[in-house]
Amino acid sequence: MAGQRQIKPRRVYQTVTTLLKHRVWPTVRVQEPVWYKVFEKIPPSEILTRPLPPQHKLPNPKARRASRLFQPQHLVYEEDGLRATFYKDHPWELARPRMIIEMDGKDAQRYDWSTGLIQPGMPLCGESVVQRQLWMMHNLPDITKEQAYDIVRREFYALRHKEDVERRIAKEEAQMVGAYFGKSYLQVGMELEDHQYELWKKWAGKQIEAVAIEQNAAYTNFGAEEAEAEVEDIDADEIVEEPIAETVNVRK
Repeated sequence: MAGQRQIKPRRVYQTVTTLLKHRVWPTVRVQEPVWYKVFEKIPPSEILTRPLPPQHKLPNPKARRASRLFQPQHLVYEEDGLRATFYKDHPWELARPRMIIEMDGKDAQRYDWSTGLIQPGMPLCGESVVQRQLWMMHNLPDITKEQAYDIVRREFYALRHKEDVERRIAKEEAQMVGAYFGKSYLQVGMELEDHQYELWKKWAGKQIEAVAIEQNAAYTNFGAEEAEAEVEDIDADEIVEEPIAETVNVRK
């Protein structure tokens, strides 16, 4: 519309600053907008159009149109495949508790995976295997991913076995001085499994008895309807023959 003031979005700050400095009544104090200081410290981008996110993979030449053009692409790291392989082969490692607390956020920079799986301040876990395998793949010449995984996996098994032996010896030493630990997780799980198995046996026995009763009932009733029909036919024939015999005697 002619004569109407046009204010572009990117010049809002400059326009408001001009209006605050050149007031109609200089003696009257004008309150600044709440967003004014924030706008001054964090100005908006000069490009108002939405930028294209960085492309981490080559576009598909067969695609006719861009699908999800402005959405960030999925980042895939080299460790992701190693981690998926390890936890696929060792799913119970996910059940172990993990400590994710870091001191200053630079703990990973102080780890030296050339020395082995045991690192200061980091318990043995699947991530140790992944990082150790990745180090061997990048630093040892002529070694494949499968070979590195097999070497690190054997080191991991040896350390887990050592932990189990130390835990078993500590438990036996504590029991020698009167400690009582109760039932283990394996024993509790076996008892629960046995209890459910006994309940299933009772249920299965009842089901078998019910099926047997139905089968016996089907066999005992087989042919009963035909026998009843024959009996009814015999009774009807006798009823018909008796009046005929009586009429013959009367005529005689």
